[in-house]
Amino acid sequence: MLNRVILIGRLTADPELRYTNSGTAVASFTLAVDRMRTSQAGERETDFINIVVWQKQAELCAQYLRKGRLAAVDGRLQIRSYENREGQKVRVAEVVAESVRFLDRGENTPAPSAGYAGGGSAPAPNRPSPEPNRSAHRYEDDPFADDSQTIDISDDDLPF
Repeated sequence: MLNRVILIGRLTADPELRYTNSGTAVASFTLAVDRMRTSQAGERETDFINIVVWQKQAELCAQYLRKGRLAAVDGRLQIRSYENREGQKVRVAEVVAESVRFLDRGENTPAPSAGYAGGGSAPAPNRPSPEPNRSAHRYEDDPFADDSQTIDISDDDLPF
């Protein structure tokens, strides 16, 4: 069996961070994901997909992600049901994220290490960055630009 979902989209609102009674962090947000093809009217349709993130990854998402930010989510589809206040059974589809990658930097928001929050293996440190597109922005003013110096990071410094 296989249950795997990979999405790239923009947050429709800031993540909502809560804690369970046992103290486990859980964050939820909605990702707006454009469909690949346009409708018959020539318009691109968008799906709004509920995302749930747990533990330290939830805290990182709440800290660094904001409305409009671009993120990639890798996880599994979960269908759950509950009874609402009117006594009606409600079914909810959501993606439980196993990893979330922050794909852009928000204004005045510090980026976490390598823009990565989540399970699996972290990006390889000391991997050379591709040559920047100098015509797209003023390279000299970019404090995050690759200056060809090796950065030595120990595993203790990583947030995951």
